[in-house]
Amino acid sequence: MSYAIAAAGTGGHVYPGLAIAEELERHGVAKRDVLFVGGDRLEAQVYPEAGFPFLALRLQGLRRSLAIDNLKLPFVVRTASRRARSEFESRGVKVVLGMGSYVTVPVGWAAHRMGIPLYLHEQNGAAGVANRIMSRWAQTTFVSFDGTKGVRHPETVGTPIRRNFLTSRSDLRHVALARYGLDLGTVVVGVFGGSLGAGVLNAAIGDLARHWDGPPISLLHLVGTRNVDAVDTAGARIPWIVVGYEDAMEYFYAASDLVVSRAGGVAVAEIAVTHTPSILVPGGFGGGHQASNAAAMERAGAAVHLAEEDISSLRTIVRTLVEDPGKRRKMAEAAISMARVDAAERIAATLVSAHG
Repeated sequence: MSYAIAAAGTGGHVYPGLAIAEELERHGVAKRDVLFVGGDRLEAQVYPEAGFPFLALRLQGLRRSLAIDNLKLPFVVRTASRRARSEFESRGVKVVLGMGSYVTVPVGWAAHRMGIPLYLHEQNGAAGVANRIMSRWAQTTFVSFDGTKGVRHPETVGTPIRRNFLTSRSDLRHVALARYGLDLGTVVVGVFGGSLGAGVLNAAIGDLARHWDGPPISLLHLVGTRNVDAVDTAGARIPWIVVGYEDAMEYFYAASDLVVSRAGGVAVAEIAVTHTPSILVPGGFGGGHQASNAAAMERAGAAVHLAEEDISSLRTIVRTLVEDPGKRRKMAEAAISMARVDAAERIAATLVSAHG
């Protein structure tokens, strides 16, 4: 075994890791030679289904409040790191990549103790706790944005995106609309709260659907698997398509003329690479990283940055953009300037070179 990729938690960490692994394959690396390391969440399903070996560690993230569970953290990290070291030794791992979630700490520490070259990827404009800790031992920290704070030895490459997002929107448009049962004749507003959904955003969309008084639109609403049964579309004035989870997000963007989304690093990268006008509503979790991402997109002219405390103005902003296709075209053009389509390839090439 030659490579290990540590990624866990949400799709924002899991799918970029998969994109890099797929590029490693294009460099001639066999799937059996790419070990994914994570916990028991989304990664435990995605990576085995994609055909990659997977090591599940018992993990625990750092709670930002004063919680008794934080006292267990050193023991959990030490135990997970020992398990990773044992696996690396048996498989002959030569290069390790951490995608920035909490699994990066024990896996990165195992790599450091074994003298294995460690690389990181940070998808947000301000680094998370795991990457801040581990970057001191990393050869390089690949970052999505110029000026990313909190890491050493940064190299700006963008956020790794799978190649299926590079298909032309026009080539996918009719198939995408048919996939969701949407009408070609209306503006489609796509709503996405992340792989876990977003309660505040979902509630605001319900208000928009029941009180819409603008031009004809349709809502394509990804609510998160656990929120499907809680969404009540009764009383909606517009077509409102509710989807729990979409594992082929290129269709979601191809169907959407405007997207309302959280501002996680992967969501922002997907919006940019698909040239989709957007309203970004950052979540307050994760140390405010999403606000940095949304601000960067707004500065480029690619998005409207809407703070969560101002969510009551969402309907007005959506209507303004729906009524102004010229503005949406300019936002789409600006998104192109933020798109980096070769991040996964560049990271994979570096890892292969490091392996020698």
